[in-house]
Formats: sequence, C-alpha cells, structure tokens
Amino acid sequence: VAYTAELLLGLLTNPCVFSAWAVVDVNMEDRVDVSLKGQAEISCIYTLMEPAKMIVWFTKSPGRDQSRRRIYYYDNQSEIIDEGSEYAGRINFTHSHEPQNARGSALLIIDNVQLSDQKEYMCTVHDVSTDSGEGHTRLQIFNSPSLPVIEGIHMGISVTAEEPSKVAHCKVDDGYPRPNITWYKDRFPLQQSDNEVKISESETTKANGLFTVESDLYIKAQRTDKDAFFYCEVKYFVPGGVRMTESKEINIIVHYPTTEVTMYVNPPDRHIKEGDTVEIRCEGNGNPQPVFTFTHKGEELSADNEMLLLENVERSDSGTFVCQSYDFDAGIDTEDSINITVHYLDQIVVTPEETVLNQGEDLALTCNALSSLPTLTAWYKDGTRLVERHVLELHNASYATAGLYKCEVTVPSLPELQQQKSVQISVQGKPKIIEEIAVGPVNKADRSFNLTCYAEGYPFPTITWTLSDQRTGLPVPVPEAENQKTDTGILSMISVRAMSELTAKCSAANELGTEDVSRKIEASCISSLTAGGGSGVVIAVIIICLLLIAILGSVLYFLYKKGKLPCGRSGKQDFTKEKASKDDIVMEMKSGKSEEAVLLQGVNGDKKSPTE
Repeated sequence: VAYTAELLLGLLTNPCVFSAWAVVDVNMEDRVDVSLKGQAEISCIYTLMEPAKMIVWFTKSPGRDQSRRRIYYYDNQSEIIDEGSEYAGRINFTHSHEPQNARGSALLIIDNVQLSDQKEYMCTVHDVSTDSGEGHTRLQIFNSPSLPVIEGIHMGISVTAEEPSKVAHCKVDDGYPRPNITWYKDRFPLQQSDNEVKISESETTKANGLFTVESDLYIKAQRTDKDAFFYCEVKYFVPGGVRMTESKEINIIVHYPTTEVTMYVNPPDRHIKEGDTVEIRCEGNGNPQPVFTFTHKGEELSADNEMLLLENVERSDSGTFVCQSYDFDAGIDTEDSINITVHYLDQIVVTPEETVLNQGEDLALTCNALSSLPTLTAWYKDGTRLVERHVLELHNASYATAGLYKCEVTVPSLPELQQQKSVQISVQGKPKIIEEIAVGPVNKADRSFNLTCYAEGYPFPTITWTLSDQRTGLPVPVPEAENQKTDTGILSMISVRAMSELTAKCSAANELGTEDVSRKIEASCISSLTAGGGSGVVIAVIIICLLLIAILGSVLYFLYKKGKLPCGRSGKQDFTKEKASKDDIVMEMKSGKSEEAVLLQGVNGDKKSPTE
C-alpha cells in the first residue's frame, strides 16, 4: 500500500516522470513441470542496470477466483515471506544482480510440492525510477500412476451373442494428470465401434487429488478370438514428456458351436490285434465340446463322452464306428466315422499228427494257421530251423528222423501275433542199443557207481538189467532202475555197490525184437573210479612206481659192484624155461655201442650153467 501510494504521489507531482515511465523487461518460463513431492524452482529474470528496488511474488489460483495473493515482498529495507498455512516451511526466495550484464534474477523454491501448488505464479520487479515489469508462469504437477491391473471374464463369451460381450476390465490408480487407457488385441489398438467394439471408461478423483481410471472392454467375439491375446496400455504424463506402461496379456474363453467332428484311434498308426485295448476318441471343433454318441453296427455303445474304450477286442469288433454330436445352443448335428480292423492268428493245424513211420518211409508234414495278415511259417527240431515253408518233407525215415518237430507261424508286420505247435514223429523198429554200458561216477562213501544203458526203438523198448559175480558166476541182486523216455528211446540207469568184480548185462526188447549188451566191471576199473578217475592220481601212481624201480636197480647195482652178486654173460638166465625159479631177476645193461645181459644169482643161492 505504501509503495502504491508513493508511486501515485510521484506521478502526480512529477509529470516528467510519468511521461518517461518505461516497463522493466521480465522473463519467465511459460510452464514449470515438477513431480509430486518434488522440489519446484521458479525463476524470474529481469534486465536492469542497477539492482531492483522492489520484487514482489504473487499467486493466482485457477477457477473463478482470479484475485492475486502475495507470497513474497522485498525492497531495500525489508523482506517479507507471506507463508501462511499453505506454504508453511516449504518456500524460499533468493535474488541476485549482475551489473556487467545489466541483468538480475529472483528464484522461488517450493519444497515437497503438493497438488494445491499447481497454479499461476507472477513476479513483479521495480527499478529506482519506479519503472516496473511483470512475468507470469504456471506450475504443473505430475504423478506417475501405479501399474495397470487387468482381469478377464472367466465365464467365457459366446460368438452367438447379439451384442458385444464384456471381455476384460483394466484399472490404474494414483495418476496425475489423468492417465489414458488404450485397449489392444494382438498388438493392434482397438477403436470404439457400435457393433464390434465397445469401451466404457470411468474416473475417480481421490481425496488427495489423484486420479483412478477404469476401463471395460466389450467385443463381438469371433471363433478366432480363442487364440487372441488382450491387454491394456496406459499413457501418463511426466515432467517433460509422456510415458507408457502395459498390463499383462490375457487370453479369453470363447464359446462357439461344433460344426465338424473328427474321430481317431489313440495311439494312431498301429496294428490292432485280438486281446488289445483300443481307445477311440471323438473331437469337435467347437468349445465347449458337445455331447457325443458312439455306435457300431447300429448299436449304441457306452462311452465316456469323447472317449470310447474297447477292452480285449476280438475280430468281431472290426468295422465302422460312428461318432455323432448335437449342439443344443446352435442346433447343429454333426458326425464322423472311422474303420478299424482287429487282426488275428488262429491256432495252428498240423497234418498228420503223432505219426509212426516204418524205417525207410517218407512223410510230408503240413502246417497252417488262418490269419488276417501275411504269415511266415518255419519248422524246427531240437532248436534248429529246418525249412521256412508250410510243408516239411521227411525222406527215408530212420531212428535219427524220430523226434519232436515244432511248427512256428509268425506275422512279420505284427510280431506279437505268433503261434507254435509240436508234433511227435516216431520211427518203428526193433531196439538198438547205442554204445556200450557206461560206468560212473562212483560215490566214495559207499563205493557205489552208476550203470547207464540207452536203447532206441519204437514201440519204446523195455530195458532189463542182470548182474553176476565174475568169480562165482552167481547172479547179483539188481537194484530198481530209473528209466527216462526221450524222443527216440529209453535211457535206463541203475546204482550198483562195488563189492566184487561184476558182469553187467542190458537187454532192450519190444514187440519187434530184442538186443542186449554186456560189460565186465573189473576191480581196477572200480578202484580208479573210486579214486576219482582223475588223471592226476594216475600220474602220481606211475611216478611212484618209477621211483621204486629206480631204487631197486640202484641196490642191485651196488651189490653187484661189491661182488655179492656174481654174474657174467655166460650166466644169463633163460626166463622161457619152466624150471627157472620165480625169484630170479634178469637185468639188462645197455651201453652206447653194444648190449650186454647180466645174469644175477637167484636169491636162493642156486648157481646156473652157462647154457641155462
């Protein structure tokens, strides 16, 4: 007030001053941007040769009330900060002057900026001659919002709905100025359309002045939307620019009718055989899946809606299976069919069966098995493959021909299908004992050993055993025999206790004849078997005998050298004569060039003539 009165008084008393009054040049930015809770610096630049006489800061709130409110006053004598309750402890002022540049500045600093600080700020500068200038600026407050939150509709939407259906809801909080929401589908922005897209937005100003913006998206769904992704984008202002953030992507549930069904076997591309478990599935191209009905040969089957499970299938299950569906909402009836074949391999039939041949005869065996797939037939005997065909020809039958023959039928394209059947071929003839009676092994505990006899023939022969003592010729009791039937004959075995030297006889007989074989069981044979029959024992016995002979020879040679055993070439004893004593011993000494026989005197002291 004092300044204004002084100014008016000067103008009235000094017309020259009034006529020379010029405006001071004051520069301020049009707008100062600052984040909420940040620090704002509002600068006022003026041009004067001398420092300003007076600087005054004013504010003017937006709206109807356009009155000014002073917040700072400065002159050469005083400085007043009109803080009030609104700026208490939050504002500071500084000013400076540069004489060399004829420029001065005043700076207003606001700490902890609030939304209420967003208004117009004015800086008035006066010089010493009462000239003045004024600058204006606006303080703009910004606050970055929270991340957008999107939520889809869990119930799904139908393509048959007449109006656009709600797809998702997007919400963003605490933005200032008001943030904007844009909807996207697969990276393409969605624009409002009466029949296809509808966007509904709402905003709320919270008690602190910040904005909450919400948006709902409605679309007229199509079948392709089941694979689409939706999200919302939020654009918001920051000091000096615009930023953007996106929500997560969501996929919506789209309901659409089934217009086509497809049947398939799980797992696919495999042969089905009798006894398998088969899973037939029916799948529609709609969502959700409709109700399915399975039929086979006109008969409705029990199924778990889209899956038909056939357990332990048979060849009668082959044929066409039909799947039908009906969409009650759309009223659409669809169906599909699939044909399956259950493969099989029947039991083998061999002709003839259990055949008896005479020696020298021929025979043809035929093996067949009915199958739904090509088969491979092979004949085996004793694990050896004979031929690879249905017919096995046997020529000039002998005992070697007899045996168990096996026919095997397989399906190469389905190895699990396989059948086998065996047939016994017998060759008729009188018994024939193979090799001699076998002896061994010996039980050392009771000196018992086994006798074995094997005879071929058909009808299978009966084997009997007889035992006799070699010295007395008397029969020896025969223990009970163990008989084992083979493909071509009988293997018989008895266990005999070695009490003396025996003669064993094995007789094989059938209705066509008899054959027998005998073997003498010597004591030496029994002893060697009792010793274990090992070559090591025999070698040891031989070595001991050789050592004894060597010792005996050394003793005799020693006696001869001492003269106690006179002998000469003429005194050589003739062992061929019966009158020679059994106690006489002949020893031949050989040199490298000639042979000399030395006759040793008998132990009974008898002298022998040179002729003897």
